Amino acid sequence: MQRTNLRNIAIIAHVDHGKTTLVDAMLKATHTVKDEQANLVMDSMDLERERGITIKAKNASMEWEGHKINIVDTPGHADFGGEVERTLKMADGVILLVDAKEGPMPQTKFVLKKALGLGHKAIVVINKVDKPGANIDEALNKTFDLFVKLNASHLQLDFPIIYASGIRGLASESAEELLLKVSDQNTPPDLTPLFNAILKHIPAPSVESDKSFGMQVLALMSDNYKGRMGIGKIVSGKIKKSENIILVKPDGTKQNGKVSALSMYQGLKQIDAEQAEAGDIVAIAGFDDIHIGDILTDPQNPISLPAVEIEPPTIKMTFGVNTSPFAGREGKFVTSRNLRERLVKELETNVALKVETMDGTPITKEASGGGESFLVSGRGELHLGILIETMRREGFELQVSQPQVIFHEQDGVKHEPYEICTVDVPSEYQGVVIEELGRRGGELQHMDTSPSGELHAEYLIPTRGLIGLKNLLLTRTRGTAVVNNLFDSYKPVHQIDERTSEHGSLISSESGVSNAYGLNNAQERGIMFIGPAVEVYEGMVVGQNALDSDIELNVCKTKKLTNMRSSGADDAIILTPPRPITLDFAMEYIGPDELLEVTPLNIRIRKKILSATERKRSKR
Repeated sequence: MQRTNLRNIAIIAHVDHGKTTLVDAMLKATHTVKDEQANLVMDSMDLERERGITIKAKNASMEWEGHKINIVDTPGHADFGGEVERTLKMADGVILLVDAKEGPMPQTKFVLKKALGLGHKAIVVINKVDKPGANIDEALNKTFDLFVKLNASHLQLDFPIIYASGIRGLASESAEELLLKVSDQNTPPDLTPLFNAILKHIPAPSVESDKSFGMQVLALMSDNYKGRMGIGKIVSGKIKKSENIILVKPDGTKQNGKVSALSMYQGLKQIDAEQAEAGDIVAIAGFDDIHIGDILTDPQNPISLPAVEIEPPTIKMTFGVNTSPFAGREGKFVTSRNLRERLVKELETNVALKVETMDGTPITKEASGGGESFLVSGRGELHLGILIETMRREGFELQVSQPQVIFHEQDGVKHEPYEICTVDVPSEYQGVVIEELGRRGGELQHMDTSPSGELHAEYLIPTRGLIGLKNLLLTRTRGTAVVNNLFDSYKPVHQIDERTSEHGSLISSESGVSNAYGLNNAQERGIMFIGPAVEVYEGMVVGQNALDSDIELNVCKTKKLTNMRSSGADDAIILTPPRPITLDFAMEYIGPDELLEVTPLNIRIRKKILSATERKRSKR
């Protein structure tokens, strides 16, 4: 039996192909939100709006011609694949968004592979058809090739195609018709063809009302009054408020409980419901110890569901208590206990994350201790970077080490993660890109040139070779390179030139306040990270040396008064503006003997050993 008046869909795409903008247009078209409110509605986190990416998957619902459409907006970045993998289980079909100019990109492949693996049928939406340089036919052909490459079934290959301009709120089954509509500035928004395609091609959820209740928790939310709530799609049976149910953990342990609250999505809000049935996406409260992957079911006839599979992490970093001379000045949470509690809390919702003590013991809510540092593993630099940025905004002060890849032993052979890396760059910089990726162990898989003269290169490269690559390519191509990467597989380790990521640092030899005279001498050595009147300490990195070696220098040095002239005489000093240190830049920049000091107000790079004498001694 099918619930014909309900559809559950997920929107998937590569980062920045317009998912959230299209969802805005759909919410406007169904009058779920007012026009003036619909501006990246689903990107509710500050970090999402600042970076222009979706980080956490979110749910909403809308009504169209008597049908309820539950919609899940998923992240496009593979670093947040943990979000995509589980939220796709809530859907019965997907809308695959493809940029008409760029075509399918690495993360398009990642999210589509997950959707096809779950047996979902896709509606392909060629978006941004009005973008300059759009090549609709090429994007469509590449998308079809991608479906074939991912072993899509004959049913999945027969996908409907909709052409759209998400920002204008227009859709059509014909590219020519849509381009005519877009060219007329007075054309009112109309997404009818897209909604009709959803109702026609996305299957209604299959309902087994006679079977006992079963639901897998695929997301969590917290409510001040209702407590922790597990979100998921009911796969069978019905559920009522105040009904007795059991919670089954992945290890088989069971807990008895009662449905204290039951909510469903109406628009962007959750509304209380008295009952729900198979096919509905609901939030259930009643268990304090509820986690992603747990199963809620009927105590009399419990049902079992396959476990949520999450791909393993590939990058690890050390998170520790800030030990710099400026420790405790700016943060609210500065102790190892604060750090540990925050990481345990993060593990509840961030399923792709793994946290261990330095001796390799996984941290849990129950076990205390673990020292002052923790080993945190994630899906990529962005995955861990977002966690660090979130923590510093919450008032945490911590120090983190250089990102390192996670190696695996298979049949006595050491394996390392490899990634597919694509680079789009103007053709005059192609020599720089080919040379740098070749030095880092990249193997060219595919290369072509667009009609506009832009080079598109696809490489298979060890994750080790990717660390520090984006900043380097942006510098050498004057900010024109677009670099995307996606985890591919583990392969045997092979020798690569790791000196590519080596750099020399300018290190402060004194503690004090920087001034123009000291900086004027220092800026001749390389690029400065600080300006005048900045507090520094011994061992703090104040700039990047033009050479590969470290140099200690005194940026606090002042010009002395002599019997010949006053200290303020001579020409005015002109300082080059310093390079601002962002978290992304600093994570790629720091070397193996450096640490990143992260506080709510500042990001500083420092040496692990602050004293110059001690550093020399340890090198011996």
